[in-house]
Amino acid sequence: MSQPHLASPARGIGLLLAALSFFVSLDSTAKYLAGHLPVPMLVWARYTVHCLLMVILLAPSMGTQLIATRRLGLQVLRAFCLVLVTLLTMSAFRIMPIAEATAILFVSPLLVTLAAGRLLGERVDRVRWIAVLCGFFGVLLIARPGGSLPLQGVALAASAAVCFAAYQLLTRILSPTEQPLTTLFYTASVGSLASTAALPWVWELPSLTLADGLLVLSLGIYGGVGHFLLIRAFREAPASTLSPIMYAQLGLATLAGWLVFDQWPDLPALTGIGIIAGAGVMIALQARRDHRQEALRRLPPSARI
Repeated sequence: MSQPHLASPARGIGLLLAALSFFVSLDSTAKYLAGHLPVPMLVWARYTVHCLLMVILLAPSMGTQLIATRRLGLQVLRAFCLVLVTLLTMSAFRIMPIAEATAILFVSPLLVTLAAGRLLGERVDRVRWIAVLCGFFGVLLIARPGGSLPLQGVALAASAAVCFAAYQLLTRILSPTEQPLTTLFYTASVGSLASTAALPWVWELPSLTLADGLLVLSLGIYGGVGHFLLIRAFREAPASTLSPIMYAQLGLATLAGWLVFDQWPDLPALTGIGIIAGAGVMIALQARRDHRQEALRRLPPSARI
């Protein structure tokens, strides 16, 4: 008889930090490769390798459960949103520093907060409004007029943030009824099929060195392993514990930009990155507080003492 799984918040935090490290490695590798290889080819490799890994490692044990879904249309739409996020983000990385591009992408939780009030009927209180306004002020500091960032790169990163917000909203809609690994498989398979269908129109037949070929393949490994670790992390610890830690990715991206590309944000941009991170953490902490208050309200009066 198998032993029940014992959750461990500390293990969940460790798994989350490992996942974020894989995501930053994915972004750093994509930024390097996008300097001399077509971005659509990188998107294709990221999803196709990811999909093959899931088929090889999970299909034998899960069988048809891997594709069993009650909401196929929403699964496909969600996956397509993430394909757009990947395409737009990699295109932004090609022409702007990784730290600033990642920070603009992390505006997406602020957009989710605003959209959830209308689309999901969730309450947007004063704390959340202040956090959203602070986050957008942080973006203005990063993409300020007269700054060194190219307008095209900022527009690409901002578009990616909008698509990422749609992806997160769809994830929240699907999560009550769908299995995480099934949702992850649809993300990989739809991304692979969509990017493969686009290849004849965008393929430029670049000559690949062995090193570049291995780096291209690593994109799918970074993405697949990173998402798997993310799922395991949320199995070990509640979202209220892990959500504020997600913003550690901004620090890791800033560090990677400095170590790998010798790019360090100037003071206004660094301030903007910090403000965006602080705004996101504020929203995450407020959500945790609301969750606790709701749990207390559901308790019988005698149990609240």
